Amino acid sequence: MTSGRTARPPAHHLRALTVTAAITVISLLVIAGGLTIGTRPLAPQAVMSALFTPDGKIDSILVWTLRLPRSLAAFVGGAGLAVSGYLMQTLTRNPLAGPELTGVSAGAVAPIVFCFVFLPWLSSALYPFIGMAGGLAGASATFWIARGGRGRPLHLALGGISVSLFLGAITTYVLLLSGPQVPSLLFWLSGGFQGRSWPQLAYMAPWVIVGVAGALACHRVLDLLALSEQAAAGMGLRLAFWKSAVLFLSVLPVAGVAPVAGPVAFVGLATPHIVRLLRPGSPAWSIALTVALGGLMTASADIIARSVAAPKEIPVGIITALIGGPVFIYLVQRRDGARAGGL
Repeated sequence: MTSGRTARPPAHHLRALTVTAAITVISLLVIAGGLTIGTRPLAPQAVMSALFTPDGKIDSILVWTLRLPRSLAAFVGGAGLAVSGYLMQTLTRNPLAGPELTGVSAGAVAPIVFCFVFLPWLSSALYPFIGMAGGLAGASATFWIARGGRGRPLHLALGGISVSLFLGAITTYVLLLSGPQVPSLLFWLSGGFQGRSWPQLAYMAPWVIVGVAGALACHRVLDLLALSEQAAAGMGLRLAFWKSAVLFLSVLPVAGVAPVAGPVAFVGLATPHIVRLLRPGSPAWSIALTVALGGLMTASADIIARSVAAPKEIPVGIITALIGGPVFIYLVQRRDGARAGGL
């Protein structure tokens, strides 16, 4: 019998909704606060005036042409990289998986640098497709190497590091041949959103949106893949198809973000770990939390990068590494401590 009462969502869903909404609000506040920060600080009243009654003067240009699109690009880029890391970790069931440690970032970056140096006539509109092909190739090479150890996490990590080092060596060699282009390439390789505006945001957003939307559409598949390949196959999941599909979705955001911002470090690796601590309860809420938290981390890092040493800028990748490195070490130590306590 039914009681006639409206079914209430589980408590963990309400908690996930609350946390996601809170992080989203904080992100909006960070982006709004970032509009006041820069080489030329702006008062909140000036920002409000420029936002709602733009007049084409310097304040409006700073807000609408420089700071707002840049912060939005940082948020979208961080969200995409975080979701890429989440998909990688779910697909491989390896907490060390991510764009940086599975060869995806290095695979996307190396051919873009090669084209930038040796094929300067090539349109930059092709860079996401070049990055996607390179990222898929790098990840496929990593998985091929890992199968020698039957896909175990350690072998996957070693394979990813090997592929990343090999492609990084190629990238370094190309940089040595690039001559006067080295400074701009080095800044890009450090990860950053300097000078990024609406065209770059529009250039990057579709790739991230498709990757995130695809991940949300596949949330039930991700739930099965998180168990084990045997369990997923026993429930009728076509592993060959869905593993390839999830891999493709994980590379899409990297392909969109890398040509614009370069390889922003640690966002894709650390964000899914932090999301797991929040225990969202389902892959769909995990993805939503990952989007919000990855965007918040990168938008905050971008504001720090352009303000801590103003008027000079620090690459965002350096800031995310300085923040994400200690956080990741803490998470690893906390995980090991929890395991030791359970023995």
